[in-house]
Amino acid sequence: MNATPKVSRIQELVYELRVGDAAHRTLITAVPETPMRELRHMLRDHRISGIPIVERGRLAGIISMEDFITWLSDGAPDCAVRERMTGNVEVIHDDEPLIHAASRLETTGFGRLPVVDRHTGRMVGIVTKGDIIECLLRKLEIDYHEEEIHRYRASHIFEDILADKTTLIFESHVAPGDYDRAGRVSSEMKKTLTRLGIHPDFIRRAAIAAYEAEMNLVIHTDKGGDMRVEVEPGRILMRVTDAGPGIPDVARARQPGFSTAPHWVRELGFGAGMGLPNIERCADTMDLTSVVGEGTSLAVTINTTRKDRAGEGGADT
Repeated sequence: MNATPKVSRIQELVYELRVGDAAHRTLITAVPETPMRELRHMLRDHRISGIPIVERGRLAGIISMEDFITWLSDGAPDCAVRERMTGNVEVIHDDEPLIHAASRLETTGFGRLPVVDRHTGRMVGIVTKGDIIECLLRKLEIDYHEEEIHRYRASHIFEDILADKTTLIFESHVAPGDYDRAGRVSSEMKKTLTRLGIHPDFIRRAAIAAYEAEMNLVIHTDKGGDMRVEVEPGRILMRVTDAGPGIPDVARARQPGFSTAPHWVRELGFGAGMGLPNIERCADTMDLTSVVGEGTSLAVTINTTRKDRAGEGGADT
């Protein structure tokens, strides 16, 4: 059985970012009537390997360093750029995913792609492999610094608030049947707990419990439900409530492998009957109450000061 492939942050970014994010927008262009002899200075002074030929704001063609060298080697007399340029240039739209530009540059062997506004048809930039790499590195650096700032600010929050007791509360609604976004709430909770400086072992336990609870709301309720997380020094308390159909047999539902999920949901890879057992295994305490026709309430506590549950890393927060 093949291992699940890991997706790097860079691979994620080339799908997340748009071509316009990487495009070089300070354009050096020429018009079709520009004499070929003038290209020498344009290419040399701006250290570029190609020049878009633009007419009334729209791309008419492109002329590369190779085209210019060929013209010189031919010993041809001076002429207008339009006679030597390449027309019918392949372009890319500024709103396309960056992966499209990377893929097209790789498969075509082109050194650059003109970037065009999809709605106006006007040329707005040029994108090269170097532009893509620079954009990715810049985004990675921004993400790193922003995340470090978030973590620094959040991890000091309990120290900065002057009170006998401090509790942070964040709430989210989980929509029913939304399998495309399933896991979003637990993922956001995990990021928040990380920024608060809570030990990774406790975060993993909380994230697993939150994910399983979130999936139960997605699969088994017709109106969704709410997840409320309370964080205070020494404890994470998660409350999950819904006004769904309720659980007829709570004791049986807590048994590993028991599931009432329909077959098509199981085919999607959900509803294996391990939700509540997994939550209970991750929790220090778990309280579950349910009334048929009224709804279900789940309370999960994770103590973040117990070294024996934190693992090698010891206690935190």
